[in-house]
This record gives sequence, C-alpha cells and structure tokens, in this order.
Amino acid sequence: MPPSRPVPPTDSHAGGPSRRTLIAAAAAFGFAPEAVRAQAPGASPDTPAAAQSEPAVLQAAPGKARFRPEPAPEIPVWCFDGKALPPVVRVKLGQAVRLKVENRTDKPLSLHWHGVRNINAMDGVGGVTQAPIPPGGDFLYTFTPPDAGSYLIRPLIVGGASEPSGRGLAGMLVVEEANPPAVDADVSVVLQDWRLQDDGTLMAFGQTALAAAHGRLGNLVTVNGKPVPGAFEARPGSRVRLRLGNACNARATRIKFEGVKVYVAAVDGQPTDTFEPLRATLPFPPGTRYDLLVDLPEEEGARCTIEALIGKGLTLASVTTKGARITEKRPPIGPIGENKRLPAEIKLQNALRRDVVITGGAFVPKTKDGTKDGAAPDPVYTGDPQKIWSVNGASGAVGLQPIFSVKRGQVVVLALRNETGFPQALHLHGHCFRLLHPLDDGWEPYWLDTFQLLEGRTARIGFLADNPGRWLISATVLERFDTGLWTMFEVT
Repeated sequence: MPPSRPVPPTDSHAGGPSRRTLIAAAAAFGFAPEAVRAQAPGASPDTPAAAQSEPAVLQAAPGKARFRPEPAPEIPVWCFDGKALPPVVRVKLGQAVRLKVENRTDKPLSLHWHGVRNINAMDGVGGVTQAPIPPGGDFLYTFTPPDAGSYLIRPLIVGGASEPSGRGLAGMLVVEEANPPAVDADVSVVLQDWRLQDDGTLMAFGQTALAAAHGRLGNLVTVNGKPVPGAFEARPGSRVRLRLGNACNARATRIKFEGVKVYVAAVDGQPTDTFEPLRATLPFPPGTRYDLLVDLPEEEGARCTIEALIGKGLTLASVTTKGARITEKRPPIGPIGENKRLPAEIKLQNALRRDVVITGGAFVPKTKDGTKDGAAPDPVYTGDPQKIWSVNGASGAVGLQPIFSVKRGQVVVLALRNETGFPQALHLHGHCFRLLHPLDDGWEPYWLDTFQLLEGRTARIGFLADNPGRWLISATVLERFDTGLWTMFEVT
C-alpha cells in the first residue's frame, strides 16, 4: 500500500461535509499536505487493532527539495516517502494508529508524538522509551490516541534529535473529533525553517556552543515544505479550521493575523472556550499547536495574511477570496467541545510539589566594563559539549534517573525556574498541565503541554499524574535537548 495515499472517507458529521470533501477543499485551498493512512487497508474506526494485520508504512530516507526557483538546483534533505511535504497522519478519535517507520537514513531515529498522552512505550524518545531505530531498521508504532486534537511528529533521540529534524523530518498527527465542527476546509499548517549555505545546501550539523545557545535558527522558512510566502485562494465566506504547528528546530516567534478575525478553538490539541487572540497575535515556540476557526470575508478580492513577527515581519501565507460566495447560514463560531477525559479541576491542596531548576548554557564573553567583547561575538563554552545544560544539577543522558517518583492519580505542582540567560521552550511528556497563577488561586483557562519560560523567571504548573511510566520534561529547542536540557519523572 503506498503510504501517502489519502485517508478513506468516513460518514459525514451531522450537517457538515464528509472527510473526503474537507480534504479535497483543503487541497484546493492550497495548504494541505497529503494525508497518511495510519491503519490497515479497509479498516474503519470500529475495526479492532488485533484485526489490523498490516500497518501503514512511513519511510524516512534521503530525498530532494527545491527551495529556490530554477535554475537553482534541488538540494539533499531527509523526508518521508520521498516527499518534502510533511505528512499528516489522520485518524478519528477511538481509531488506532498503526504505523511502521522504516529508517533509511544513516543515523539512528525515533519519532515523538508531541502532545499525545500516549502509552509510555510509544512516546518515541529514542534511548529512553524505546531503542533507537538503527539505519536500515524499522519500528512499529501502535497506539490509540486518548484525545482528539492536533499533534506534531518530531524526531527525538537522546543526543541526536537536531539533525534529522534540521534535515527535514517532521509531520502532524490529526485526531478528529467524533462530531467535529462544520467547516469548509480542515487545513494543517506545519512551520519549519532551514539553515542554508550560500549555494543553497544545508549547513553542516554539530553540537557547537553557538548551536546549543541559540538552537539551529534557519535562514529560510517553509510552510508545509514550501518556501514562504504562499499565496492561496478560497471562496468568499468560507469557514476554515487551521491547525498550526511549529516544527522548527529552534525558531520561536509570534504570529499575527491581518485582514481576518480568528478564534482560538484549541491550544496544544486540547479544546478551550473560543477566544480572540490579544492584538491578533499568538506566541509560537517550537512544539506549540493551535486550532483556529476563521470565517473568511464575504466580498471577493479580500486578502488575509498570517505574519511571523521575525525582524520587520515575514508573511507566511496570504489568502485571497475568489469565486462564488458561500451563502449558507452558519451559527456563530463557538467551542468545538470539551475533553471529559481531563479533570474538571486540579486539587492543589494535597499536591506533590517539586522544584525544577534549569542552569547552564553557553555565554558571550564580556570585557572588563561589562560590554560585549567585539573580538569574540559568538557564545563560548569550555565544558563537555554534551552537557552544556543541566536540570536540577544533572544533564540529560541515557541512563538518567527520575528526579521524583509519584503514584498514579497524584496531583503534581512543579516550580520551573529558568536560571539561564535564554528563554526556554519546555514540553511535558505524556500529560497536559495548567499554568498556575502565582498565589495558587487559579490557573489559565486552557490546557498545555508546551510553553515558553523567559530567562530569570519562575512558572508553576499543575497536572494530574495519571499516565504510568517514565516521562520527560524536555527542551523543544532540539539543539538544547541534544546537549542535556531535559530531565525525567516517574509515575508508578
């Protein structure tokens, strides 16, 4: 079975288009990577996993991509199934993911299902939850996502996550609700950036102090594998669901919406009461996802854009309305539902409380008067390049022991303190958390699994430790992950 064949259609939800219609509309909209079937041919959401004898296949291998107009040559990258477009794996809630990953690169590999409250053996952290997939080997990922939502697929292997991601390996997992909102297109948008040399080829990889400090910041940004900006068309009055995911190695930005009113319907895959972003902007560090609901203008020729606040501003995509206006009356945009598998409240009074302190990092040399030394513009580090960062005094490495152990069902409150000179984007594996208010008097009204902690700050998160196994708290900047910025806790 060709692994990039589109997902077969399912019954349409009440009053809305079928999945086939949504995927076709997203492709016409111009923003849709190919969907990947994540279960055996002929399987339906009701097919037991045991009856699905043949999984789908996703092959990671060297390939080619063209990021600049001809006559610029194609350049070597790594990709899935020979396509630079990041794949979108789509299943319905309650349906199993069964995906055999074949590693045809020359480096070990594992794939982390970023944000999925997964079973521990399927979390995809090479060197911790599974043995890395060796070159020429394969691994069967088989699990049933417990929650609907939008999730990233990122390489994550202890000491070796940056290179496969920086060479292009990324994707998105979409778990559709049983009764999704009626929209005209369901569009996945995966952001990546690439660090290219003057001749267009990828710059060399390596664990340098500069990379560990800033991460591998690219100089070319792509959306769904294509250089920005992308220009697309859609019918006036279309209602669109945008699933945004930041799969960059290190690029943290803010995104801004121009010419259209957007509503956030889910954060990090988990539904929330819909809200308009403050000043039409959203923070967007690596690993973050948003589900947005958008009603495009009803007049023809209107132009809407998604901007990244990088430098003077970078247009990621523009949409121009064209064609016959959609006249179907719709209800006001509202919540897409709630996840009843998450607790209605977190009882903090009996929580297990632990401090998590992040230290280390490369630094920029200073002169005696405290100014930057112009002769040494790059960060330097004189210690072990594998251990540039530490969490609670230890750098993440194979064999690391948990910093605490907790019984299943216990509430945990972590005080995360960033004592480095850099903002840190952090990800909690296997769980979702609430960002707590300073006096234990409440929390932000959405669930997260990824957030950015500014330098010199402390933030407190609370979560129900209900997923057994050893779970990471890790940097989502992959160069920092590779150089020790992660730790682990255990749920028994």
